[in-house]
Amino acid sequence: MTAAQDWRFWVKAASGAMFLAVAVGAFGAHGLKNVLSQAMREVYETGVRYQVYHALALFAVAYLARVNPSSRAVCAAGWCFVLGIVLFSGSLYALSVTGVKLLGAITPVGGLLFLSGWALLFFAKL
Repeated sequence: MTAAQDWRFWVKAASGAMFLAVAVGAFGAHGLKNVLSQAMREVYETGVRYQVYHALALFAVAYLARVNPSSRAVCAAGWCFVLGIVLFSGSLYALSVTGVKLLGAITPVGGLLFLSGWALLFFAKL
């Protein structure tokens, strides 16, 4: 069994992702309130919202990894959620703060990773 198949790994990943979501959300709400345009605040908030959703999904991965520690699909779904958070939410944070539109091209890759994670959970043999 790899470390990523251990449910405790996914609890830590979920907790870390949620901690960061709260931190970047608070920073956006308070530190960037007067810095970003309304449109860029909405982009930033979308990143926070999807990070929260998928941090919660990582808690589900932790539970499913505990119930069925040999499921490769559950482990793969977890990695899809982690990478999706980095690429989807991370690109939206960077886009909103820098205004570099090219960063928006990364966002759909993160979205596809989120979709892949959910599909893997749907088809996982639990």
